Amino acid sequence: MPTTPALLDLTGKTALVTGAASGIGAACVDRLAAAGARVLAVDRDERGLGRFAGTAGVERLTVDLSDLEAVDALPGDVDVLVNNAGIQHVSPVHEFPTEKWDLIIRLMLTSPFRVTRRVLPHMYEQGWGRVVNISSVHGLRASEFKAAYVSAKHGLEGFSKVVALEGGAHGVTSNCVNPAYVRTPLVEGQIADQAKTHGIPEEEVVEQIMLTPVAVKRLVEPSEVAELVAFLCSPSADSVSGTSFAMDGAWTAH
Repeated sequence: MPTTPALLDLTGKTALVTGAASGIGAACVDRLAAAGARVLAVDRDERGLGRFAGTAGVERLTVDLSDLEAVDALPGDVDVLVNNAGIQHVSPVHEFPTEKWDLIIRLMLTSPFRVTRRVLPHMYEQGWGRVVNISSVHGLRASEFKAAYVSAKHGLEGFSKVVALEGGAHGVTSNCVNPAYVRTPLVEGQIADQAKTHGIPEEEVVEQIMLTPVAVKRLVEPSEVAELVAFLCSPSADSVSGTSFAMDGAWTAH
């Protein structure tokens, strides 16, 4: 008879989630804490992290993840790493501010490398670990006016696969989760820029820009992404590594 898949139980394990103050990151903190993990919620937004005040098992760490020295000082004894922190800037390449490019690449590619590099020795030593990289449909496809974001996410995809190849012999898996537009402050914050760049009213951005490529005509909810992260940390995903999970409403089916 087939066995029932084991439920996610992270009791005794430590998870670290970056970009934890809102959106996908906050949903992942809630989900992993509910599974029994001690969760290190990392974000530069101290006020936003206040949402976890009094939440059992959650420790708040106010860190600017674009500060690589601060990144290198994060705890290394981590069993589950969720690389999620990100920002966006919408601009054509010929007008794209170089300082914005540098910041986005540092925050969304170099910082995940540095955090992962820090926690892998602990994972290798114990023979178990999970690295989950919150990528994007833009890790699989490109869109105009998002040169740095698309480049960072494509780089994260490659990095995740390298970690999967190196970590397999040590019981460590590495995967990407690739949602389309998610109902988060990051998405809401780019509506004005999208409207300006595309020359349309702000109220038309969601329908005309964000939902045009998808067959499922709605934004993804953060809790949906968190559930996929939870699956990747479960015993049912022990052999799942080096891949990317599109949660994109059929965007990449084109």
